[in-house]
Amino acid sequence: MVDLQTQYQQIKPEIDKGIQQVIDSAAFVKGQIVTDFQNQLADYLGVKHVIAVGNGTDALQISLMALGLKPGDEVITPTFTFIATAEVAALLGYTPVVVDVDYETFNMDPESVRKAITPKTKAIVPVHLFGQCANMDAIMEIAREKGLYVVEDACQAIGSEYTFADGTKKKAGCIGNLGCTSFFPSKNLGCYGDGGAIFTDDDELAQKVRVIANHGMTVRYHHDLIGVNSRLDSIQAAVLQAKLPHLDEYSAARQAAAAYYDKAFGQNEHILLPGRNPQSTHVFHQYTLRLIAPEGTDNAAYRDQVREALISRGVPAMIYYPVPLHLQKAYLDPRYKEGDFPQAEKLAASVISLPMHTCLDEEQLEFITRNLLEIIG
Repeated sequence: MVDLQTQYQQIKPEIDKGIQQVIDSAAFVKGQIVTDFQNQLADYLGVKHVIAVGNGTDALQISLMALGLKPGDEVITPTFTFIATAEVAALLGYTPVVVDVDYETFNMDPESVRKAITPKTKAIVPVHLFGQCANMDAIMEIAREKGLYVVEDACQAIGSEYTFADGTKKKAGCIGNLGCTSFFPSKNLGCYGDGGAIFTDDDELAQKVRVIANHGMTVRYHHDLIGVNSRLDSIQAAVLQAKLPHLDEYSAARQAAAAYYDKAFGQNEHILLPGRNPQSTHVFHQYTLRLIAPEGTDNAAYRDQVREALISRGVPAMIYYPVPLHLQKAYLDPRYKEGDFPQAEKLAASVISLPMHTCLDEEQLEFITRNLLEIIG
């Protein structure tokens, strides 16, 4: 699904030099290179503050902690996504409230958000799934109208740009009160271990995030807040610092691969291409198709058979995500039942993701597309 080794070979001198400098300095934790990377990423994103943390899930948890919510407060998140958004809310004693998504773009449906708001609702966590932004015009309008915080999960969409109705542009994760990303190795901007970051233009929230991420300390051994221990180590910062100047070219390579896939699959009656939000660029963390089974065939079973056939031919394929949050065993809730979120459930039964990374060449793309088309017929 991801070719990190080829990517490494392309920028090996930069990566090796950065890592060696960290080893030579022996500043493995909170070294100057972490500060430098934070500043460089802030410049790239056009945001005032970037605070690097241990991973993307930590970024989400610390962001919610910084908002000062109380146990029982409700946090709205899409039901078709990775578990982390609901997981951190539940761990903090908040109440995850899930909503349906748009069938075309896979992202949070604003009207479902509006209907889910109660007097206990305090925050919305839109997830910019698979590499493009959710409908942030509508989500931010709802948040302003209802007095709610917005914490963007941009873990799959770093570098994506959103154009508002008034023509202004902002990068994914830099629109709400806080934004989060992950630097997991397979991400569009990935390190060689775990890492994450929080973005904000709010000086007060930025300071609170820094304190929480450092055990709640403002002065050493003086703890003003309940905090956690979450930080990006210097070696990971060196890797990210080497990769950041290439992020736009990486996005362009993913977009070119997506265009090849689109052209190959666009006329097949059993394949629906990934929908595009016209207000957002798409950086294709994943290239996710929806498979439509022949009449009278169970869609999930058909999709699973296609995946198994691809794998047997040497083509990796993954299902992101086979079970919506409201049907996950750990998050079963009497408020929700099967059928409540039809778009998410339809997607869970039909999505399949093909290899997507910065080093796909035409020979590989031809092999992948030819085999899928042969299997589907």
